[in-house]
Amino acid sequence: MTVLIDLPTWPGRGRMWSHLVSDTSFDELHEFARRLGVPERAFDRDHYDVPSDVYEHALALGAEPVGGKELVKRLTAAGLRRRKPPRAQVP
Repeated sequence: MTVLIDLPTWPGRGRMWSHLVSDTSFDELHEFARRLGVPERAFDRDHYDVPSDVYEHALALGAEPVGGKELVKRLTAAGLRRRKPPRAQVP
């Protein structure tokens, strides 16, 4: 089981946010998020957006702290990366 979390360096809605991912499976990620108390609506394609006040709790539950680049690298290597579809071109 490997759930990864990057530092809360992403600003939004007056808070700082981290990304929570699994390099094993989405089932593992969803189960970890439930134990962490993160709502399902925080899931975005391949990760959960979690506020900074949840960061330490995620570590206490066993999430591995990694940098953002390492997080994306491991997510991609696991075949779990889901990119946004390209934007439609406006004529």
